[in-house]
Amino acid sequence: MTTAGFRVLDEKSLIEYIKSTPSLASKLGNEVGDLKIKEVGDGNLNFVYIIVSPSGSIVVKQAIPYVRCIGESWPMTKERSYFEATALKRQHGLSPKHVPEVYHFDRTMSVIGMRYIEPPHIILRKGLIAGVEYPLLAEHMAEFMANTLFYTSLLYLTTTQHKSAVAEFCANVEMCRLTEQVVFSDPYKISEFNRWTTPYLDSDAEAVRNDKVLKLEVAELKSKFCEKTQALIHGDLHTGSVMVTHESTQAIDPEFAFYGPMGFDVGAFIGNLFLAYFAQDGHADQGNDRKAYKAWIIDTVADTWNLFYKKFTSLWDIHKEGPGEAYLHEIYNDIELWELVKQKYMIELFHDSLGFAAAKMIRRIVGVAHVEDFESITDLVKRADCERRALDFAKNLMKKRRTFNTITDVISLAQ
Repeated sequence: MTTAGFRVLDEKSLIEYIKSTPSLASKLGNEVGDLKIKEVGDGNLNFVYIIVSPSGSIVVKQAIPYVRCIGESWPMTKERSYFEATALKRQHGLSPKHVPEVYHFDRTMSVIGMRYIEPPHIILRKGLIAGVEYPLLAEHMAEFMANTLFYTSLLYLTTTQHKSAVAEFCANVEMCRLTEQVVFSDPYKISEFNRWTTPYLDSDAEAVRNDKVLKLEVAELKSKFCEKTQALIHGDLHTGSVMVTHESTQAIDPEFAFYGPMGFDVGAFIGNLFLAYFAQDGHADQGNDRKAYKAWIIDTVADTWNLFYKKFTSLWDIHKEGPGEAYLHEIYNDIELWELVKQKYMIELFHDSLGFAAAKMIRRIVGVAHVEDFESITDLVKRADCERRALDFAKNLMKKRRTFNTITDVISLAQ
C-alpha cells in the first residue's frame, strides 16, 4: 500500500531507508552493509524491526494505515505514529530512566527510529507468565506514572500550556475511538469482534451484556475517558507495553497517547497485574504451585499504588508554589485546606484507577483482544476457570470501586 509518499517497508527497503537517513545510520556506526534485521511486532497494529550492526543497534517502528491483525478492511490512521513519537519524546524528557530515546521520526513514512531496549529486557507480560519477580518494578512504574502524569497536568502547567497540549493531542481521535469501542462498548453488546473461551464462558459473556448496573458504571467511565483532559496519558499502559529486567523498567508504545484521565494509565497497569495474578493457577504445576508468586504480584499491586501516591503527592508538595493553576497557592496556602485538597484529589484518582482497571480486565476476557497470560493456558477448562474468577473480580471492582479507601481493601476482594 502506498499513499502520498508512504510505502510499507520490508527488510530490503528498510536497509535502503536506513542508508539514506543519517540519524539512523550513525547509530549503527554507519556500518549499513552488514545488518541483521528481525521483525518483532506483536502483529496487532504495526511493523517493528530490530536492526543490529557490528557497532550499534536501533529499533524502527512503522505504523500502517490499517489494523494489521484484521487487515485493510479495518482502516487505521498512520498518523498515530506522530502522537507516539511526540509522547515518547515528552515522556523521555520527564522520565528518562524509564522511556527509550527517539533518534528519528519521519511523519510521511510513519517511521520512528529509537533506542533498542537490549536483552535481557523482555516484555513484562512474558516475565509474569514465566513467574519471574522484578523487585524494582513497582518503584519504577510508580516513578514513571508520577512524573509523566504530574508534570503534564494543571497541577504543574498553566491553563494556557495545558490547553495548547490538549489541543495538539485531541487529533489522536482514531486511537481514542478504538479504545472507546473495544474497552467501553463492545464487551457490553453483541459484536462481531468479541470472543471468549467458549463454551465455558458463554453464560458469563451474556451476563456482562445483561448487567444493567455494570452498564451504568462503564458509561460513567467512558464519559470520563472522553471528557476528562487531566494529563498526557500513555493510553495503553498494560504489561505488554513495558519491558523489564531486574534492574530496569521501560515503558514503550504510547501510540494511544492523549490528554485523558490519569486513572486510565494507573488502572491499566494495575488491572493487568491482576490479570496476571488470576492467571497464575493456570500456570501452576507439581513443581511450583505459584502461591508465592501470586503473593509477590499482590505485593507489587499494593506497592505500585502506594509508591505512586507518595511520589505524586511529593511532586505536588514540591511545586505547590509553582506555575500550576489548578490550585493557586494564594488560595490554598492553609495547611489544613492543602491536605484536604490532596486527599480529595487522590481518592477520586484512586476510584478512577479502580474503575478503569476493571474495564481493562473485562475487555481482555470477553472482548476482541485477549492476553497471553490466559491464552497460554492450554487446558480450556482451567483457562476458563481463571478467567471467570478474574471477570467476577473485575465486575465487583467496577461496581464497588467508590467503597474502597485503600489498595489493601481492593486486594482483599481479589483473594
